[in-house]
Amino acid sequence: MELGLLYSGGKDSTLAALLLEEFYDVTLLTAHFGVSDDWQHARETAAAAGFAFERLECDPEVARDAVNRIREDGYPRNGIQLVHQHALERLAALEFDAVADGTRRDDRVPTVSRAQAQSLEDRHDVDYIAPLSGFGRSAVDRLVEARLDVTVGPSEEIERADYEAELRALIADEDGPAAIADYFPDHEQTYVTNVR
Repeated sequence: MELGLLYSGGKDSTLAALLLEEFYDVTLLTAHFGVSDDWQHARETAAAAGFAFERLECDPEVARDAVNRIREDGYPRNGIQLVHQHALERLAALEFDAVADGTRRDDRVPTVSRAQAQSLEDRHDVDYIAPLSGFGRSAVDRLVEARLDVTVGPSEEIERADYEAELRALIADEDGPAAIADYFPDHEQTYVTNVR
């Protein structure tokens, strides 16, 4: 069975791919709005992990809508959620038997509710799988420590291919780099450099 996994090159989506590869032919797809070339970081990690990789072309208007929502809210949660739902819809419309992401049990964003998952499955005739949904952060961190080499650092310094990178780039282009700090709280990101 063919499975498409939304992929950022970070620890959660890489761990999700490793958990699913025993049961599916996994292809890693990075959502891309054409704002930056950050998707290349995910391609490198996918190659290091031995997975097929594709870019998932998404609608640039959705990224602009997400940035507007971030500005209105003053924080990124709803904007990132909007982008994740769009990316899942795009992924589900492709020719996969199943689609997945790396969302964890304790994630605040993005999340996929039971109703959203069922709707996605019914409308696109695919299975939606969230293999980390039963894992909390500490459990994920222990599994990652056993299998992955990971670079960890402040979000603005880590090369990665998640939604936030392109949203940050849009805000920096439109409002100047200093504006990013107005909307995105300091937090750490990860980038997988090797799978053991």
